[in-house]
Amino acid sequence: MSLYRNAVWFVKGLQEYTKAGYEAAAKRFVAADLDVNLSGRSFMITGANSGIGKAAALEIAKRGGTVHLICRNKERAEAAKVDIVEQSKNEDVHVHLLDMASPRHVWEFAESFQQNNSLHVLINNAGCMVNQREVTEDGVEKNFATNTLGTYILTTALIPALKKSQDPRVVTVSSGGMLVQKLNVDDLQFEKGAFDGTMAYAQNKRQQVILTERWAAQHKEIHFSSMHPGWADTPAVRSSMPDFYEKMKNKLRTEAQGADTVVWLAVSAAATTQPSGLFFQDRMAVATHLPLAFTRSTPADKDRLQEALEQLAYKFKP
Repeated sequence: MSLYRNAVWFVKGLQEYTKAGYEAAAKRFVAADLDVNLSGRSFMITGANSGIGKAAALEIAKRGGTVHLICRNKERAEAAKVDIVEQSKNEDVHVHLLDMASPRHVWEFAESFQQNNSLHVLINNAGCMVNQREVTEDGVEKNFATNTLGTYILTTALIPALKKSQDPRVVTVSSGGMLVQKLNVDDLQFEKGAFDGTMAYAQNKRQQVILTERWAAQHKEIHFSSMHPGWADTPAVRSSMPDFYEKMKNKLRTEAQGADTVVWLAVSAAATTQPSGLFFQDRMAVATHLPLAFTRSTPADKDRLQEALEQLAYKFKP
């Protein structure tokens, strides 16, 4: 089955996820959707010092939004801020240092942030793909800690702040790679069998899509969406998937093309005419399963995912 899923997914990717796929899809985009003034609106973007996160931050800053860059590395974060301010002519760009793999720090940051700041839109973009199984100092597998648990805690902790805002949104940058994975609640931290970093990442991205659907059902006041940026030429792709990058580098999207749907979901009025909880690619809601791939989960398994995350997350709450 995994061979079938991977083959179907790769063919789909060659047609849709490449730069050519973006250019074909862009013919139906409505340019006016992004013609917005974002002054007075506050945006938080995790993993914002490079790649898709930085490209999205720049587009939002250009339109006058207040931008909060959430980054691990102070030097790279400050350099990204200087670059964004210079290109956007918007001084309202702020750096916050946070490692999304540290659940305690994510809780502490979220609590402290909302005491001093309003928030209209959260963009969960930070992610990692570690190819050898690593455990954080808290004893949590690193991919899961960053991609799933960190995203779960930050979103959960900031929901009260979002609910106080007008037109609040949460956009989670997932991946089309999740289409090859069925949710496996019995092994969330990849303790069984041989470890495969690419599949661990895809499993985390499936978890993010399911969480987006659950949050949308539970918090009607907030518009939730997840999305696939396509195959983009980012530092993360170069470092985590060097073989894939070498084979595909001439077909990859630019960072701005990868970020386009993130920005559209975060700022356009058109995005919120779509139901909350959907998965998007190139400004369109798309299926979350490949045909005949048997990747659908039962409602009970989705419940178990959320319960397991809640249990683990609150263990680390200060």
